[in-house]
Amino acid sequence: MSRRTGSADLPLHTGHVPPWLAERMTRLGAVISEAIVHHYGRDELLRRLAHPFWFQSFGAVMGMDWHSSGITTSVIGALKRGLQPLEGELGIHVCGGRGKHSRKTPQELMAVGERTGCDGEALGRASRLVAKIDSAAVQDGFDLYLHGFIVTDDGHWVVVQQGMNDTRRQARRYHWLSEGLKSFLDDPHAAVEGPHQGDIVNLADARAGHSRTGQLQLLESLGPDAIAREFADLGGARAPAAKAVTDQLELPHLVMPAHHDVRAKDVVLPRLQAALAAAADRGPADFAELLLVPGVGARTVEALAMVAEVVHGAPFRFSDPARFSYAHGGKDRHPFPVPVKVYDQTIDVMKSAVCKARLGQSEELAALRRLDDQSRRLERLAGGRSWDEIVEDEMRLSPRYGGRSVFGVEDGENAAPVAVQTLPAGR
Repeated sequence: MSRRTGSADLPLHTGHVPPWLAERMTRLGAVISEAIVHHYGRDELLRRLAHPFWFQSFGAVMGMDWHSSGITTSVIGALKRGLQPLEGELGIHVCGGRGKHSRKTPQELMAVGERTGCDGEALGRASRLVAKIDSAAVQDGFDLYLHGFIVTDDGHWVVVQQGMNDTRRQARRYHWLSEGLKSFLDDPHAAVEGPHQGDIVNLADARAGHSRTGQLQLLESLGPDAIAREFADLGGARAPAAKAVTDQLELPHLVMPAHHDVRAKDVVLPRLQAALAAAADRGPADFAELLLVPGVGARTVEALAMVAEVVHGAPFRFSDPARFSYAHGGKDRHPFPVPVKVYDQTIDVMKSAVCKARLGQSEELAALRRLDDQSRRLERLAGGRSWDEIVEDEMRLSPRYGGRSVFGVEDGENAAPVAVQTLPAGR
């Protein structure tokens, strides 16, 4: 069976992604995907997308709000835009989306089938089944409004879809992975992400097989009208309380808090300190040319260390998605404005590394991997600034880095003077 990987509580957020960030998310999301495919293959990218902790970290490293439901929409949209020109090269196709786009998924999958030779009709059926199961078979109070279907040329796929509960102002994200999927109705989810709200009606649980069969038999023997009359008759008398069900499946879940600011408790600080130390240690040796750029180079290497972990990190390292917001901030100024100059350099470095790797020149991608390796080696040894000090420094330096948010550009008129960042000479 496919694995269950966890759940999370995602606060519902309104608003939109501004064009200046959406364009950058498109480019960075595509090049990170390319790097993963280069190192580990297409199926590994699907496995990452089916991992809710990694998915949230992926969105955070791209400058989206680190904890919100909007990460799902923005990441799926960025991948759809960014990977479309690369479909022929990578063999990865992103279909669906939010609202009306989700309803077009079966037609898009048929078109993919016509281009690639895979069974588009079967993929469309899978899309409809997945949506129906999470909207009807699993009755948990969340109404689906987003359905993303990512499929490869050989017919392997991942589905990321999301529902909302307006009353609770919460969202739940569901992850499906075709790898190892034997049944759509017996524990099929790769992951379910959302708040725990007590017992739910889950007819996609393997233990609900008898219930599904009984419901069909009841429908066949009585018919829908008779069932409706019986149900109405039950409304006049209070039925005795049923014994509480205590053996529902419990999944590990990531609780994304309602507060907008990133707090120290949201970050595993030693991991971040190790990434910053790795940037200082490996940066002069591997990114000497980048560090010649005045005032920005050193900070870009730190962002690259976070991106490198998204590409290479083990699953357990994504337990604190908030940490990845250090790379490129957040559009709502949490934990700090998006450092646009840093963001653009990150994209340029990643693009250069991937383009050269296509030609057999993997030195730059190897440098990024060394950056991640060094971060892991330093995790037990590195120390440094507290999270509050890190955020304070980033806010102070934001005008220098081209800081920008939905509230505008950081003008720096009231910013305190800062010293030029330097790194030690190469070793």
